Amino acid sequence: MKRTDDFESRREHLKGLSDEQLKERFWELARQLTDPLLSMGKEYTSPSIERSVLLRMGFSSLEAAALVKGCLEQGLLGHGAGHVVYKMSRSWGLPIRETGLKLLAGEHWEEAQAAFEGGRSA
Repeated sequence: MKRTDDFESRREHLKGLSDEQLKERFWELARQLTDPLLSMGKEYTSPSIERSVLLRMGFSSLEAAALVKGCLEQGLLGHGAGHVVYKMSRSWGLPIRETGLKLLAGEHWEEAQAAFEGGRSA
C-alpha cells in the first residue's frame, strides 16, 4: 500500500520563504487563532463563572453568590468578581478572604467602583 503524499503541493506557497519569514507566518496564524478566544475571555463572563472563581479563592458558596450579586449591583461583574476582591485586597493590604468579607458587609464598594473607574470596562 503506497501512501499518496501531497506534501510538495501543499507546501508550494511556503517554498520560497526564509526561516524568519516562516516563523513570522507561524506566529501570525497563531495570533489569528487565539485572538478571538482571548477577546471572548476578556469580554464575557457569567455569574456562575464568577462564583466558581470565588469558590477557588476560598469563599463558601453562599459568600461567593453574595459577592457576585454585589459586583453585579455595583456594575463591576464585567471586571470579574475575583479580580475585584483581589485588586481591593492589594489596595487595602488585607488578605483576600478578609477583603471579601468586608465587601460582603457592605463596606468600601465605592472604593472598588473608583478602582475600576465606576464599573466601565478597562
